[in-house]
Amino acid sequence: MKRVLGLFAAGATALACGPVQSTAYLLDADVQIQAARTAGAERYAPYEWTSANLYLRKAREEVGYSDFQAGVDFAEKASKYANEAREKSLAAASAETPPEPNQ
Repeated sequence: MKRVLGLFAAGATALACGPVQSTAYLLDADVQIQAARTAGAERYAPYEWTSANLYLRKAREEVGYSDFQAGVDFAEKASKYANEAREKSLAAASAETPPEPNQ
């Protein structure tokens, strides 16, 4: 009886990992997208910005269908594109800013 309960507990724990893991990846992607927005990604990196947002939307859709691994995969792609958008935006913004005059 204890063995059956142990197997049941192990199985329940394994099933719970999907939602927890996917939520963590979704939150990470959302934070990366906010950082990209702050850096001006909408203006300086529109391709990466749009890709990040669309991948995050697809990740949320897949998690809604309980396909947690697909949700994690799309959330990772969203994070990747958001990070690229942030880096590209920071580089473009610093190149666009004129140097300070000597006083």
